[in-house]
Amino acid sequence: MKTQTPKNKKGQQGFTLMETSIAMVVMMVGALGIASLFVFSTQNNVGGSERALAMAVAQQQLEQIRSVTYEDTTLDVGTTTSTVRSAEQNYTVQRTVAQETNADGSAKQLKKITIRVTPNVGGPNWLNTAVVLVSFRSTLATGSYAVAN
Repeated sequence: MKTQTPKNKKGQQGFTLMETSIAMVVMMVGALGIASLFVFSTQNNVGGSERALAMAVAQQQLEQIRSVTYEDTTLDVGTTTSTVRSAEQNYTVQRTVAQETNADGSAKQLKKITIRVTPNVGGPNWLNTAVVLVSFRSTLATGSYAVAN
């Protein structure tokens, strides 16, 4: 009895070394692109976390100001800068209090409070983006409180 050996038909020979190499290069380029997206998203998450913590510090600072009376020295016109530590991180807090004026130049019984909180972290500059909160504070005395731009 004679055994027959199957003959390879054209097109069923498998992949050549060149085809395999090209496929590997294409897959490597795709994998590198996906890896760079992971790095970018990780950095973005860190930046978002820093901004959220900075926002919490800014809100705490604003709540402290809301708890004092209009005549308190905390609300004296001017700019103060301090460093606050929260969640094992340092933040630069810049508080600006400005007296609002009427169209004729007379002082309103209204103060504009701007709080700027900047995270002090290493790394790219966009991680150090400041969070700014603006609020107005008025006295209980009668007067003009209209806010106009």
